[in-house]
Amino acid sequence: MDISWLDGFLLSMPGASKDFKEEWQWTRYQVGGKLFAAVCKGDSGEDELVTLKLEPQEGAFLREQYEDILPGYYMNKTHWNSVRIAGEIPEELLRHMAQESYRLVFTSLTKRAQREISEGNNA
Repeated sequence: MDISWLDGFLLSMPGASKDFKEEWQWTRYQVGGKLFAAVCKGDSGEDELVTLKLEPQEGAFLREQYEDILPGYYMNKTHWNSVRIAGEIPEELLRHMAQESYRLVFTSLTKRAQREISEGNNA
């Protein structure tokens, strides 16, 4: 699957930032200092997985429907799901999962943090 669009898509979300965690080989996407997505490199140094947060029921359902959606790699397997980049996941589904992950993390922030992020993007 071509994920060349994913970085720009994730960074277009209000307040989103990214960094690279060298020791994990993860590009981490955060909002309000909390992780909402990670692109994980494999042993070859190529991007291998995209890890996203979902409601437990939705994650379980998607893992049953798609063999390329797995319990979150090195994450809480109830809330986090990893998508194989080399797999056969529709782009629209990955977009939905990314938006939902952002929404879940953003709404878990304090109201003050949510307001600051929202106001910062309207300035």
